[in-house]
Amino acid sequence: MGIETADQADAIEWRVSAAPIPYPSAVDAMEQRVAAIRAGTASELIWLLEHPPLYTAGTSARAEELLQPGRFPVHQTGRGGRHTYHGPGQRVVYVMLDLQRRREDVHCYVHHLEEWGIRSLARFGINGERRQGRVGIWVAAPGIGESKIAAIGVRVRRWVTYHGMAINIDPDLDHYRGIIPCGIAEHGVTSLAALGRSATMVDVDAALRATFDQVFQPGPGPRCDFDRGTDAIVTARRCTC
Repeated sequence: MGIETADQADAIEWRVSAAPIPYPSAVDAMEQRVAAIRAGTASELIWLLEHPPLYTAGTSARAEELLQPGRFPVHQTGRGGRHTYHGPGQRVVYVMLDLQRRREDVHCYVHHLEEWGIRSLARFGINGERRQGRVGIWVAAPGIGESKIAAIGVRVRRWVTYHGMAINIDPDLDHYRGIIPCGIAEHGVTSLAALGRSATMVDVDAALRATFDQVFQPGPGPRCDFDRGTDAIVTARRCTC
C-alpha cells in the first residue's frame, strides 16, 4: 500500500500520494476539498500524484479524437479541454487555490500555471515555452520538433480552482497514440526522459515546491501579458489543455 504524506506551508497543504490514485476517487476528493475551501473549513491544497493508465475527455472532447477506445478506461471529466492521457511516470499536479485571495481572472490563473511549470522545468535545463492558441507548455528540440511536455486543464467553482497540470517525466509516450492529445494532431508529446533529463518524481516535486511562491503568492502575481487566441477561451470557467 502506498504512503501518502502531507504538510502545511503558509496555509497551503502539500500532499504527495505514492500509490496511483483512481481517477474517479481523485475527482471526488477534489470536489469535496473545493467545497470545504469555499466554506472556509479547509486550507488550499496542492496534490501531487500519479494515475493508473487512462484517458480523460474534457468538456470540449470530440469522439473522433479517441483513436483507440478499448486501450484504456476513458473518463468524462468536467475540466476544460479535450482528450489527454494520464499514467505512471507523469506527475499530476492538482491545484486547489482560492482566486479571491489572488486575482479573480481565470485566463491569468492559467497563465500562472504555465509560468509555474516553465520555471520548474528550467531547473532541469528545459526551455519550456507558451504557444499562442495552445494552452500548455511546449519545447522545441532537434529531432522532435515542437512537442508538449505539460498539459493544463482546469475548472473553477466559485473562484476555487481544481484539476491542474500534468508534467511528463518518464511516461510511456506510446500510450498517446490512442488519442489526438488535446485535439492537436500536428505536434507531438515529449518528456523529461525523452529530452535526456534524468529526474525522479521527488526531483520534480522539489522543483515545484521551490518555484511555487514565485508565482502564487497571495496578490495579483506576475503580470499576464498574453494573447491566447480562440482556442484558449475560458467557457463556464473551464479552460482547455
